[in-house]
Amino acid sequence: MANLKTLRKRIRSVSNTKQITKAMKMVAAAKLRRAQERAFASRPYSKGMDRLVRSLSAAMASNDNAPPLLVGRGVPNPRVEIL
Repeated sequence: MANLKTLRKRIRSVSNTKQITKAMKMVAAAKLRRAQERAFASRPYSKGMDRLVRSLSAAMASNDNAPPLLVGRGVPNPRVEIL
């Protein structure tokens, strides 16, 4: 009968592991859904930043309309690597 007891214990163990795995999958799915919602919610911000960077780069292309803080001084800074 020890064999039957061992089998029942093993079946219970597998069943518990199955429940834990199912719960972990549900938690992972909820986290993924929240991450996707945050990514979608950040799209307007991303688009606005894209517009800002494009307008700044366009302004830099024509230095006569460039904002004063973005105009180069002509003096290189040896600590800053120019890309």
